[in-house]
Amino acid sequence: MRDLDDLAHRIEKFTDARDWRQFHTPRALALALVGEVGELASELQWKADSELVGGISDDLRARLADEVADVLIYLIRFSQVCGIDPVAEAHAKVTRNEDRYPVAQSKGSAAKYTDLPQA
Repeated sequence: MRDLDDLAHRIEKFTDARDWRQFHTPRALALALVGEVGELASELQWKADSELVGGISDDLRARLADEVADVLIYLIRFSQVCGIDPVAEAHAKVTRNEDRYPVAQSKGSAAKYTDLPQA
């Protein structure tokens, strides 16, 4: 997790050096994050799954990597502004999902936990 802490610190320093805190409201950051996720999705929008089965081209991988970086940067910044520890919250969410999606009922199924057969 040290790498994530280092990145978060670097993002904060980058922001502060440019006096951008004033623009980094939760709403503004959430909208920027949505925009970047949209840009990530647009790289794959018109590609069939069968086109990607054999692997992703170097050119597409580079574009995807750039968009993934933007998404991560905005997610980290949003978390900083809102006082959220994204790693702790992700661990808590996985724990909840382990309860919601027991292996015996969910293995191989894409059903939502509310639609899984009861044990």
